[in-house]
Amino acid sequence: MLDILSQPAEGAARGVLGWLLCRRLDDGMVLKGRIVETEAYAGVEDAACHSYQGRRTARNEPMYGKPGTTYVYFTYGMHWCMNVACTAKEDPQAVLLRAIEPVEGAERMDALRLVNPKAAKGLAHAKLGAGPARLCAAMGLDKSWNGVDLLTKKRSGPDLWLEVGPQPEGVLVGPRIGIDRAGEPWVSAPLRFGVAGSGSLSKKFA
Repeated sequence: MLDILSQPAEGAARGVLGWLLCRRLDDGMVLKGRIVETEAYAGVEDAACHSYQGRRTARNEPMYGKPGTTYVYFTYGMHWCMNVACTAKEDPQAVLLRAIEPVEGAERMDALRLVNPKAAKGLAHAKLGAGPARLCAAMGLDKSWNGVDLLTKKRSGPDLWLEVGPQPEGVLVGPRIGIDRAGEPWVSAPLRFGVAGSGSLSKKFA
């Protein structure tokens, strides 16, 4: 697991496809979602990355942590998104988890998501985690999960971790979403990855 996340962001973003994002709730119930879509953010040279040109703040500090550290941030004044630090400590590259496919606890994911009065009603289970904001809502993730080590072996009480899953047979590749202000070559860079045939992708690949 560490060997995949110790790669530069592009390789790590491909490598975690098919893995499971897992959370144990306060009552002991475990939620699991298969990672089916990611984006790579290549650190200080990447104009779309929060650590571009070595930017380092209290907000993005987890990006400078060891591989497997969560970076959870608030965006558009309404959504949480979760990244996973990769490559190496002090090299602030990360993988944005864009979508998961529910594997365990879909009904509970739906209930967690609907805590937000603005959440869309009547979503199919496949779409509960189809997008970075939906993913966090379905797993009940917010700033309190920022800076968590997803590779820890501690499993008592509420927890969040990754499990290795089978690699997908087909991988879709395209440009990242919502980064127009970064300019070229980053807007067109093929740094978004998805599991071919998954019904849980956030958007179609061109």
